[in-house]
Amino acid sequence: MQPKSGWMMKDIAGKIHSIETCGTVDGPGIRYVIFTQGCPLRCLYCHNPDTWKLNSKSAIEKPVSQLMEDIVKYKSYFKFSGGGVTLTGGEPLLQEEFAAALFEQCKKEGLHTCLDTSGHGEINNATERLLANTDLILLDIKSATPDTFKKVTGLPIDTTLEFARYLLEQNIEAWARFVLVPGLTDDEDELHTLASYLTTLKNVTRVGVLPFHQLGAYKWQDMKMRYQLADTPEPTPAQTARVKELFRGYGLSVK
Repeated sequence: MQPKSGWMMKDIAGKIHSIETCGTVDGPGIRYVIFTQGCPLRCLYCHNPDTWKLNSKSAIEKPVSQLMEDIVKYKSYFKFSGGGVTLTGGEPLLQEEFAAALFEQCKKEGLHTCLDTSGHGEINNATERLLANTDLILLDIKSATPDTFKKVTGLPIDTTLEFARYLLEQNIEAWARFVLVPGLTDDEDELHTLASYLTTLKNVTRVGVLPFHQLGAYKWQDMKMRYQLADTPEPTPAQTARVKELFRGYGLSVK
């Protein structure tokens, strides 16, 4: 396929779940948010289980050139608000060649780039290219404790820790995001372990505490999947505030 605006030497297509053209919660400012298809994690509280299968029939393949044709239409919004482009999912690292190509073109257009990831991906040449063109990482920290991490995601914690170390070594700015789930991720000792761990990541400039919610429960039902957290209450504002204060006690900047 020949790019319409000469953006790509090799026009790579990505498997896309959905697009939000004016997002405001996945990075700074107004953002063009691309939800990629595919994720290796099986988080118990996932509100997008429909993104798990990489080769889902509902996914749409879009080449980078086509995405860029649409993205540049919003440049004035990005400039006004300090926004840009965010890749989320799913897990964008499952499509690292596509992600790297997209962010390379975004930087050529002078756009701020943000990668929302669990860090569960191999550090290879494509990943290095991707991260070299990433301005901000939204690092989803499920837990700093191996047992709880595996209980939440179904996978070991090692890959995520290795990814976090790489970000630190490369001094790539990151915002950590942690989901507070009563009875699952709210153990006091584990919260202290997580806070202590985050203080070792000097590239993490902000920590977001996200209260668990039930808004995606219907997707599990529609997909005829067992939702283990159906009876789990959402944390109260007081519970969320307490965890934020705990993190602040470690000198962390908490949203």
